[in-house]
Amino acid sequence: MKEVTLKNVVKRFGDATIVDNLSLTIGRGEFFTFLGPSGCGKTTTLRMVAGFSLPTSGEILFDAQDVTRLPPEKRNIGMVFQNYALFPHMTVGGNVAFGLEVRRFDRAAAAEKVARALDAVHLSGYEERRIDQISGGQQQRVALARALVIEPDILLLDEPLSNLDAKLREETRMEIRRLQMELGITTIYVTHDQAEAMAISDRILILKDGVAQQVDSPAGIYNRPVNEFVATFVSRNNVIDAFVVKTTGTAGAELTVRVDGGLILRGDPRRGNFVSPPRAGDRVKVTIRPEAVLPAGIRNRAGDGVADNLFDGTIEHAEYAGDHTSYLISVGGAFVLNASFGDTGLDARRKGEPIRVRVPASALYFLAQEEERGSAGV
Repeated sequence: MKEVTLKNVVKRFGDATIVDNLSLTIGRGEFFTFLGPSGCGKTTTLRMVAGFSLPTSGEILFDAQDVTRLPPEKRNIGMVFQNYALFPHMTVGGNVAFGLEVRRFDRAAAAEKVARALDAVHLSGYEERRIDQISGGQQQRVALARALVIEPDILLLDEPLSNLDAKLREETRMEIRRLQMELGITTIYVTHDQAEAMAISDRILILKDGVAQQVDSPAGIYNRPVNEFVATFVSRNNVIDAFVVKTTGTAGAELTVRVDGGLILRGDPRRGNFVSPPRAGDRVKVTIRPEAVLPAGIRNRAGDGVADNLFDGTIEHAEYAGDHTSYLISVGGAFVLNASFGDTGLDARRKGEPIRVRVPASALYFLAQEEERGSAGV
């Protein structure tokens, strides 16, 4: 396993800047994910790490070695492509052995390595199967075995689950994470699927238009987003424009803001991305996670210990999803609130029905209104 460092990496195609001054370090044995919408530069960055594309400027290092201009075959990487890139005329065993044959491994040693790799992905006994005789999920595991059999220092995966159905995606991502933890290999994973990234990553890089927005743990990104883009990209987060009325309490522990229509909200200013303490008149954005919204009749979870923000609204839309029901709630014409209720013991609400909901002050997170370009935790 090796550490991967990017120093001020820029990639341009003509006048278009695809990756803009990206600097970060990925630790040995870390499962690190590039996450962002289509066209944000995540696959381009992965291809530069692999050596398939050269940076316009900047450096890429594996441990202390500068590999910026080193060809892919000399980087000792394993890569799983989005379309798997398997050879249809070869058997499963032939596909997995291909990288070893290129490296001129002894045939007996190669056969032993192939057997171990197939066993690791639960495909022992499939050596003689043709690629068209196995399922999509099994093809994905063949591609993973082919990448692992060469014992790479770094494993790169580019949207490897995008061709699988939802249930198989979940099973396979767990299998990839199991293997990565078992082998301890440095892994860089590319996806646009937020749930996938949150479920398997040690840390995540959020990219937008080629610019790093935030690098953090899944919990850090979910609970402490640095800007509105991150807050809304990782979930159906509520983001409400407001301005500061006052800051009161011990060490400024209570922040009072007003939103359109005069609605007052109270929260903790320490739960925010403020560089300096907020002052009266400052514009802010209030973020509220859907699961933090509860019907007013449901008691706080033990330990909240803070006042509730109460909203009177009207149900605009309801979606039943088994373990929870998602609602859109119009609050006094000022904003629409995303809410997600689990088993509250209350009957499901319908469109047009009035509802009173509450959000603990401790569940509000504040964003200073500023440019989104600056990255955090890089």
